[in-house]
Amino acid sequence: MMTSVELFAGVGGLALGVSNAGFRHKAVIEIDADACGTIRENQRQNVKPLVDWPLHQGDVRAFDFGAVGEGIDLLAAGVPCQPWSLGGKHRGYQDERNLFPDTVAAIRTLRPKAVLIENVKGLLRQSFAKYFEYVTLMVRHPEVTRKADEVWMDHLSRLERHHTSGRDRGLEYNVVFQLLNAADYGVPQRRERVFIVAFRSDLAVEWSFPAPTHSQDALLADQWVTGEYWDRHEISGRKRLELPAKLRPRLERLASLLPLDAPWRTVRDAISDLPDPETRCGLVPNHDFQPGARPYPGHTGSPLDEAAKTLKAGDHGVPGGENMLRLPNGRVRYFTVRESARLQTFPDSFVFQGSWTETMRQLGNAVPVQLSGVVASDIRRHLNSKAKRPAPICALNPLSIH
Repeated sequence: MMTSVELFAGVGGLALGVSNAGFRHKAVIEIDADACGTIRENQRQNVKPLVDWPLHQGDVRAFDFGAVGEGIDLLAAGVPCQPWSLGGKHRGYQDERNLFPDTVAAIRTLRPKAVLIENVKGLLRQSFAKYFEYVTLMVRHPEVTRKADEVWMDHLSRLERHHTSGRDRGLEYNVVFQLLNAADYGVPQRRERVFIVAFRSDLAVEWSFPAPTHSQDALLADQWVTGEYWDRHEISGRKRLELPAKLRPRLERLASLLPLDAPWRTVRDAISDLPDPETRCGLVPNHDFQPGARPYPGHTGSPLDEAAKTLKAGDHGVPGGENMLRLPNGRVRYFTVRESARLQTFPDSFVFQGSWTETMRQLGNAVPVQLSGVVASDIRRHLNSKAKRPAPICALNPLSIH
């Protein structure tokens, strides 16, 4: 089995996807006590694969990566997103929580075959463009380190010169990045995140991001062209939503394109088999009703028959609108913890502890398990393919070239 190290694990969304892809974690590192408490609770309850995770509660900057040793296959990191978040304070590289340089330091020590980094869409804003270039060049050339008295812009210039010099570059990675929408990969949530993937250059891996498997067009066709969506949920007659008039031209085009990819998964797809938390509470773990939901302009909740809006953690508790369900009759209520876990594709065996607000913060910060698994599985497939490829004849018998 291939090995991995997980930085900034949070509650374990990225780590679970990597585990499900066939990697064995040699270290799972997280500083937040509540998130570690959730992971430990799952370990106490023998939840696979968390029971086998070597969890280290503490600061990544103080962790002894030398104890892990070289030779790991994947370094995965959900680098803290607060400095770059659209909903945060926008301090970027000036934020003390900017831990990209520390992630690169781990790469430099561990020399993994591949790197998987995840962060928020806000990292790609124009105001952060230069720093994002800096991040990718640091990952490309982790041994070109920043000097003690060097500002990051000067380090960036030195990295650019090194990158274009053509000299022997030492440890080097081939880096690609892409903004992925989780809904396009079977997650019942529209959640856009930046993924940076790098392969060690000596492996000569040719890789591109996995193609989307689901689409909004296919969902619309499923609902309004074939009607299979409503049949699947046994919804008929007046219980069905009315066709929005503005969709008619689009649906006429889609009817001529059938069959399409798999449809986006909706909130109903994700949670319809759960009992009503208001009337049948206590039947499912972490599925308790939370009162107090109310819509306000710009925050109206997620419609039942669409992919959910992005779940958010919030700087001061849970934002009212992003984490609400909007029912067809216009009523709104907060998603329960279990429903939110479904929207983030955590398995039902995964248990959460702590207050609703704290648990929703953990979930709002998590990487969807399904999405991280898709990317990690493709990384593993390419590493496996490279490992099984026979060596060139000249490499096996140097004399043959003469």
